[in-house]
Amino acid sequence: MTLAAAAPQGFLSPTGVEIAFLLVGLATLGAALITVTTRQLVHAALWLVVTLGGLAVEYLLLTAEFIAWVQVLIYVGSVVVLLLFGLMLTKAPIGRSPDADSGNRWVALPVALAAAAALVWVVVDAFRATWIDLDGPVQGSTKVSGEILFRHWVLPFEALSVLLLAALVGAIVLSRKDPEKPQAPATPAVNGAADRTAREEKS
Repeated sequence: MTLAAAAPQGFLSPTGVEIAFLLVGLATLGAALITVTTRQLVHAALWLVVTLGGLAVEYLLLTAEFIAWVQVLIYVGSVVVLLLFGLMLTKAPIGRSPDADSGNRWVALPVALAAAAALVWVVVDAFRATWIDLDGPVQGSTKVSGEILFRHWVLPFEALSVLLLAALVGAIVLSRKDPEKPQAPATPAVNGAADRTAREEKS
């Protein structure tokens, strides 16, 4: 009994956490596909909320609680809200938007697959010989994440904040209305023609 209990989990006997991770991952993938294929901009933004929320759940299942809450607060609570405000301020159509479909989906599909394959290859090649120290601090903890972020990734972090600020300024500029131009007074000739038309209609 002791040996059976101490035996490691195999591929054909997954744990409940692994099953939940797989199911949430499939749901997140489906929401991401709907986000990039729908023709309604508001629906795309709402499905993006589902996608980012699914990623937060995945982080929770990986015991990275700090990264999960950052995902919810920054991406779901800030980026998506900023996107929705941009749609409202620019008076984007609520229903189906033909302008949102460029007609180049078959060209974009191989480009997206090639980009995904390149990203997977880069990640696998970069972390092929990297091992996680299970006896050390949790990789998703506040201490480890803060040290990595502000020691190695501080410049991209600040560049991202500038990018979000530029997006906010762009939304404000697009939402500004042109001042109403004063209407020119009607000429006497136009007034006379309007009076004649009105008399003819009365008669």
